[in-house]
Amino acid sequence: MNISVIGTGYVGLVTGTCFAEMGNTVSCVDIDADKVKRMQNGEVPIYEPDLEFLFERNSKQNRLRFTTDMEASVTDADIVFLALPTPPGDDGSADLSYILAVADQLGPMLKSYTVIVDKSTVPVGTAELVHRRIAKHVGADMFDVVSNPEFLREGVAVDDFMKPDRVVIGTSSERAADIMRRLYAPFVRQGNPIIVMDERSAEMTKYAANSYLAMRISYMNEIANLCERVGANVDQVRRGIGTDTRIGKRFLFPGVGYGGSCFPKDVKALVKTSSEYEYDFRILDAVMRVNEIQKDTLVRKVAAHFNNDLKGKKIAMWGLSFKPETDDIREAPSLNTIKGLVQLGAEVAAYDPEAMENVARECYENISFAKDPYEALNDADALLILTEWSAFRTPNFEEMKKRLKQQKIFDGRNVYDLDTMKKEGFYYSSIGRDVINSN
Repeated sequence: MNISVIGTGYVGLVTGTCFAEMGNTVSCVDIDADKVKRMQNGEVPIYEPDLEFLFERNSKQNRLRFTTDMEASVTDADIVFLALPTPPGDDGSADLSYILAVADQLGPMLKSYTVIVDKSTVPVGTAELVHRRIAKHVGADMFDVVSNPEFLREGVAVDDFMKPDRVVIGTSSERAADIMRRLYAPFVRQGNPIIVMDERSAEMTKYAANSYLAMRISYMNEIANLCERVGANVDQVRRGIGTDTRIGKRFLFPGVGYGGSCFPKDVKALVKTSSEYEYDFRILDAVMRVNEIQKDTLVRKVAAHFNNDLKGKKIAMWGLSFKPETDDIREAPSLNTIKGLVQLGAEVAAYDPEAMENVARECYENISFAKDPYEALNDADALLILTEWSAFRTPNFEEMKKRLKQQKIFDGRNVYDLDTMKKEGFYYSSIGRDVINSN
């Protein structure tokens, strides 16, 4: 098929590249001319494992193209995907201005029947809004609007797209449903379902899924905090409940809170939608409160350990991205931690395999960036771990001891087991477990 993808952020670029990999001809549109030029020259603007290889292969074979000319991209397209940003407003509502602005432009560009797909995460009722905007300029028989939410996890987004657990298609049009089934058929050859439902249910499915996962994370963080008070080990608790088939193992790891482009925004948007329909979604209010408090956990632990006096202290930090295998720092707990430490007078030396440039653009004071993990440790009074990158899991502990001024680790992701820390002789404070004080 001929496919147009409008918007080349995480979702748009992965979507376009993966559809091209399956033999479709894909034209990706963006208003940022400089970004488009860089992509035309073979530069992938985001870090996402496996994306660069597919990007390069399909660009060379001319199945994946980039342009600023939306009309040229849309005119010959069988399907147009809207993969545009929906940032949260001050009240938590999703900003639909980008999507609706494009919808206003699309109508006059349609020359034959076209499926318009909302790939962005959008509030319930957005498909109807988009349909009305387009219908001002073209007959209803020329297009259908479909909701096709994405369920991509940054860091494994390509794998998630190529081998989806399920594909959700929201449409009341059997013609559009048939086209979407054919488009996704190569991705579900092992039998995972393509689920067709109405547009509003599809839109709600995305918010329901992300909010539920955020709720699991906040719940386990609360359990971890209680474990510290009662003397239980959250690792053992997690294993004890995760083997219950009614619960499952995933999203039960405690830490310093969730971040990224999806969970914070989607929880806020679902709460906002609830309030618009005069429903008090109390569980999600609690999820958000817990997460904001949890993001400051390591700052509180470090401050208490040093008697609330961090002036003149150097704190090393491993991990800046909100999760491993991405350079995304949106709503990352590391940002809260940096601000909190600096406000208390500390100097921060940070290392992350991919996200340092993005953090550097935030213009924080009293922060430096190291060329490798060990350089960040030089003369540091403590090490904080904010992201569980694989490179941090089996470090050279002897080298760490040589470089650290004080052998203290505050682990916000429970990367190390307690017996190892006891054996290595570190002061080790993690989440929901006993503090190891070997000194």
